[in-house]
Amino acid sequence: MTTGNPLGAMMRFSVPLLIGNIAQLMYSTVDSLVLGRYVSADALSAAGTSTPIQNLFFVFYMTVGSGVSIVVSQYFGAKDKENLSVAVGTSLVMALIATLSITALGIPLSGVMLRAIKVHELGGELFSLSHSYLMIMFAGAVGVGFYNILSGILRGMGDSVFPLMILLLTSVMNVALDLLFVVVFDLSVAGAAWATVISQTASAVICLLKLLRMKNTVGISRRTLRPHKTMVRHILRIGLPSGVQQVVLSSSYVFVQRLINGIVVFDAAGNQLDKVFVAAATAFSRVDALAMLPSQAFSLGGSTFAGQNIGAHRLDRVKQGFRIITVATMATSIVLFAAVYLFGGKLIGLFIKPDEPHFDEIVRWGVYIQRIMVWDYIIMAFLQPAGGVLRGAGDTLPVMFITVICTVLMRVPLAYVWVTNTKTAEFPGGGPAGIYWSMVICFAIAAGSCLIYYATGRWKRKAIV
Repeated sequence: MTTGNPLGAMMRFSVPLLIGNIAQLMYSTVDSLVLGRYVSADALSAAGTSTPIQNLFFVFYMTVGSGVSIVVSQYFGAKDKENLSVAVGTSLVMALIATLSITALGIPLSGVMLRAIKVHELGGELFSLSHSYLMIMFAGAVGVGFYNILSGILRGMGDSVFPLMILLLTSVMNVALDLLFVVVFDLSVAGAAWATVISQTASAVICLLKLLRMKNTVGISRRTLRPHKTMVRHILRIGLPSGVQQVVLSSSYVFVQRLINGIVVFDAAGNQLDKVFVAAATAFSRVDALAMLPSQAFSLGGSTFAGQNIGAHRLDRVKQGFRIITVATMATSIVLFAAVYLFGGKLIGLFIKPDEPHFDEIVRWGVYIQRIMVWDYIIMAFLQPAGGVLRGAGDTLPVMFITVICTVLMRVPLAYVWVTNTKTAEFPGGGPAGIYWSMVICFAIAAGSCLIYYATGRWKRKAIV
């Protein structure tokens, strides 16, 4: 990425990355589709209510993964094989420690966390389904975590094609296992969780074998395969702010899930529908996650592009890359805005059984949420490119502070006040609009803050090479 046309270099990297991210997201999307269409709305809700807790614990490997990807990209751009090898070896040891910690902590705490967000108040079956899903995902954390870290190492070296091919292969495996475990063996949410764990573990093994064969680029041996103090400091200096950011952000989502679980809606006949809004929010989150992928892929592409060119002392190309990635993200965001706004109901309906008693109500509330959240797609066209360049430069602290302040210290109190002050006969648990408008408002403030910091140019002094 340090030579040639910046647009071509980033598109060759980002487009396979986007396809790969879609394939990876298909794990949870297919889980939700199979559970919602072949089991029940409760099974779909179980996967949705478990996700914020799962993300809160998986932040351990996000810390290592985000740090090592940037460190690798800068050493790769500087053509420093020695430090590149040490960085990769150190990250693999850190990955093992992080993923084993997730399993050790996540399994005993899963029930406690589900009770903290009031899942038990929605019914014993929903609680037991959610608990089963979490226990299996935490048990398989090593495979899931190692895939994400290994693919991050490969992306840092500019290879987004191989992880894509593996993801496409194992996504097909996941679909087959989902249908086998859930539909044929009738294992419900446990079957969906096992399908994800097995498929992502297979991805991790294949990526590790690929890395071991890249002997001309990186050397993995007993000497490099240990936690080198200097490299640990580099990885944590860059990755820890992102990790703290994700911990705080995931904690806020757990709180927001608690608000979602407390929303009560009614049908046209005035019957109370306690779990309909939870199912609608889960279906929406799956559609929203897909819609957010282009901006995330372009952000990761911009991060790797920035890292390699900073390593090669080509700051002029970093600025070019920022402009290109902003235009590309805006173009895709406008298309997605229109698509979700026009066809959102059809997309929500894909996740619900046609004979579900409250099918129309779930779709209606899913569309209600979508009509608010589509504005986030435009905001991300500014937030993601700026954040990507700052992370690629290794300047992750400002991004952490901006995210924590805007999406936690501002968004959570705003959502809480908005919901608790809009309790009416129509919404006895509080109005749901505040949950989502608070996110749109605070993400807009975060985007403006990141752009202002990028304009100061302070990130240019944070490179490690």
